[in-house]
Amino acid sequence: MEERIVIVGYKPKEGKTTALHQLMREHFATLKNQDLVTDRPSIMMEAQDGTIIEVFEWKSKSAIQQAHTNPEILKMWGKYAEVCDFIPVGQVAETAQLFSEFTPFN
Repeated sequence: MEERIVIVGYKPKEGKTTALHQLMREHFATLKNQDLVTDRPSIMMEAQDGTIIEVFEWKSKSAIQQAHTNPEILKMWGKYAEVCDFIPVGQVAETAQLFSEFTPFN
């Protein structure tokens, strides 16, 4: 199998937390509707600084590549760019702890 589990950080822009939260509620369903992710539910959590961390499973490396040319995904990513910055999860303070604790989002 070539499934790929990814961990992504979404740091809300000033005043855009509510908009980011709404996008997060739609994110996995949009990927699923485009047949790009597996049935494994995503896990979402919130850091103290408001960054949302998401863990989800792409169907394959090919699915990841397909996302980069899929009009629905590109539209969604454009909305994300308006409300947050994608950041490496290593920049989230909690990840420096042996047991990184977050608030459940979903």
